[in-house]
Amino acid sequence: MTLPIIDIGVNLMNSSFDRDREEVLARAAEAGIEQLIITGTSVESSEEAAHYAKSYPGRLFSTAGVHPHDAKDCGPDTAERLRRLAGLPEVVAIGECGLDYNRDFSPRDVQRRWFEEQLRLAEELDMPLFLHERDANADFAAMLKDHPALIKRAVVHCFTGSAEELYTYLEMGLHIGITGWICDERRGGHLRELVRDIPLDRLMIETDAPYLTPRDLRPKPKGGRNEPAFLAHILGVIADCRGEEPAALAAATVRTTRRFFGI
Repeated sequence: MTLPIIDIGVNLMNSSFDRDREEVLARAAEAGIEQLIITGTSVESSEEAAHYAKSYPGRLFSTAGVHPHDAKDCGPDTAERLRRLAGLPEVVAIGECGLDYNRDFSPRDVQRRWFEEQLRLAEELDMPLFLHERDANADFAAMLKDHPALIKRAVVHCFTGSAEELYTYLEMGLHIGITGWICDERRGGHLRELVRDIPLDRLMIETDAPYLTPRDLRPKPKGGRNEPAFLAHILGVIADCRGEEPAALAAATVRTTRRFFGI
């Protein structure tokens, strides 16, 4: 039996899906993935995501934002282009935005500047936030605390951090997105304990496809590519870790996601 679930973060416009994007969506539907939110990581990818989502009204949605890796490429028209995108009915959040001090593909001051710009935009437009944070917990939390009205409408996507970071975010009131990282016993073992402490009404699930393929998936997908159909497997692992029935967890995450994004 398939359970209806929602993937809150899939990089569906990634080039790895160019040859079979429609087939990927068909497999997702067969696996019970009722709705998907396509992640925008730059102005250009956000435009592509919104354009594609428009072809599947009510099933596909998208975000509009600039990932910290791409902050270095922002220009004078970036904020206005994101503002225009945010007005489209299929665009349901500002992001993916935030801070990444792990790779520093953009200078940290530039990351902070464009994170702040997007926080202000979400505030102005009264929209949810789809957030990214890696090795930047202190600055990330401090900047969010300067915008208290946004915090309950923000989700830390693809959480992989420490217990201290999780409890900081939960105390602040943030939502948390969990991916197939939890299926990797080498790197995600700590999440199997921590996921129990996330309140049910602030937990959402995602694949972050084509990245983060669940390591325990059998059979292993050809080429190692992750895709939305595998979200059902991730849901099962999370339910097992929390000691909950998959059907109850699926229903709860769907309720939380629809309320959060207004879909």
